[in-house]
Amino acid sequence: MCRIFGSFATRVTRPELAEVSARQRHGGPDEHGTLVGPGWSLGCDRLAVTDPAHGRQPYRLASVPGVLVVLNGEIYNHHELRRRMAARGHRIPGACDGQVLPALYAEYGADFAAQLDGMFAIAVVDVRPGGPPQLVLAVDDMGMKGIYYHSGSGGSGGSGSGGGVRFASELPALLAFRDVPADPREEALDSVLATRTPLGEATALRGVRTLPPGATAVATGAYGLRVHRRTPRAPAPRGDARTVLRREVRRLARADVPLCAITSGGLDSGLVTALAAEHARAVGAPPPHSFHLTYRGRWPGAEHGYARAVARRAGTVHHQVELDPAEFAELLPRAVQHLGQPNADPITLSTYALFRAVREAGFTVALTGDGADELFGGYDRVRAALAAPPGADWVSPYVEALAAVPRPLREWLYTPAYRALIADRGSDSERIAADLRAAPTARIATVTGFETRHRLPAYHLRRVDHLSMAWAVEARMPFCQPAMAALAGRLPAAARTGKRALYAAGRGLVPEAVLRRPKQPFTLPLGAMLTAGSPLMELARDTLSPGRVHHDGRLRADRVQALLARQAARPTDTTALAVWALLVHELWRGQPAAGSVPVRVAA
Repeated sequence: MCRIFGSFATRVTRPELAEVSARQRHGGPDEHGTLVGPGWSLGCDRLAVTDPAHGRQPYRLASVPGVLVVLNGEIYNHHELRRRMAARGHRIPGACDGQVLPALYAEYGADFAAQLDGMFAIAVVDVRPGGPPQLVLAVDDMGMKGIYYHSGSGGSGGSGSGGGVRFASELPALLAFRDVPADPREEALDSVLATRTPLGEATALRGVRTLPPGATAVATGAYGLRVHRRTPRAPAPRGDARTVLRREVRRLARADVPLCAITSGGLDSGLVTALAAEHARAVGAPPPHSFHLTYRGRWPGAEHGYARAVARRAGTVHHQVELDPAEFAELLPRAVQHLGQPNADPITLSTYALFRAVREAGFTVALTGDGADELFGGYDRVRAALAAPPGADWVSPYVEALAAVPRPLREWLYTPAYRALIADRGSDSERIAADLRAAPTARIATVTGFETRHRLPAYHLRRVDHLSMAWAVEARMPFCQPAMAALAGRLPAAARTGKRALYAAGRGLVPEAVLRRPKQPFTLPLGAMLTAGSPLMELARDTLSPGRVHHDGRLRADRVQALLARQAARPTDTTALAVWALLVHELWRGQPAAGSVPVRVAA
């Protein structure tokens, strides 16, 4: 697991590269390597997980001089690939997973990523004699690891002409390249309020994009970056949900560094925790450690009792991490900074604090339950959409459920000029609704396709990656493996809705109390915490001051103040989430990653 960066078909300076590396070194504190050639650069900040004593990056092999590779992530089938490459004459030293990549690229070219099983973001610079220099970028099928890039051709994915490419694992690091501007998109505020974060390949900054899940991108000196989507790996699942998940947990529980499990108190993380403990017993290893985050004091929706029950049943060494709400005003700006662009889910603060505790306890790898809701239809909005009768409008309520701020409230908060701008350019929610209505697939395939291909990588996996790596922790996600995705895709609609297949898998593994409890997300009890006089409310009042809001030009300052007063007088979850989304966006807007400049909307 690492942070990677580089450039192609453009000149950069070593001080630039040093600054890029420094801005994401929190995720790769163990080793740093950079190579620079005519018109290209490649670098890595390494978090040493597999074969920690070896595997220095960028990777190079004597058998393929001129092929240079950096990897962020884990390649789980590297032993099999190593044997295959050795049979073709490649001598691969050490036991690090990424050392096989130069040989794999030499054999398969830009199609090499189709051979990989893992979570990865990879950059290859090919400067072998006899062919044009080439840059290849690739990310895994689920989007567990990502790449931000800026292309001189505009980064549209088309065949632009002559544009240099700069890329990095984190957006603030990418902005350290002097030719990458911090230019916020006017529509980004509406994206945050309507879908909680920018979805798809666009980011909150103009000209900065991310590779979509399962994408490979190629650039040569004659063309900008050209992006195409690979056919996803779809192994035939063998067995039921418990059998497949057990196999994935055991594969991902192998590590050369200390490993733990995240235990929220819900079904998904409970299954992963139980199976990780089962695996430890099977191989004669000590019981794994489990981590749960709660909040000091008494708050509604506390889950620590359920998490303790999971830990007792599984036999883990359990850590209950208590976060003091007095820390929120200090921690939230840091979490927003690490994310690089705004994400309005209150879980960001909890996630950031939880991985801090994991790292401070000495763990480098954590197993999590992320991805289960998207693959197995766990969200209320999904169940409601699938339950709507034929002919009913299921799309409108589904899209509205994605929002941090309901549409009428958004339009009430916007200035007339900003309302006109969004009406002219169209909102993300309108585009999503149009795409869902036009989809040719059955409703369950349409909904789960949107959840897994668009919302999961941008909203969920990107958050987990950035906030775990903020503390140099590698988060591994058994539910996001190809075998689990293939299993979910082959289930009948009834078994894929409401996570029925996972509830069946949990019987006998997790406590009955966890199976019977209503679904509850791991997040802040925001409505109870964002109240008059609380640390969060004071941070919101300071950050959303009338002067700052008016200077930006997109929100009516008087109505933002009215919203704050409403939440202080009559706290509700809906109003609290609206305030939170505005707070997160404004904290982001004030940071260097957003340029620290107002977005001027013409009247």
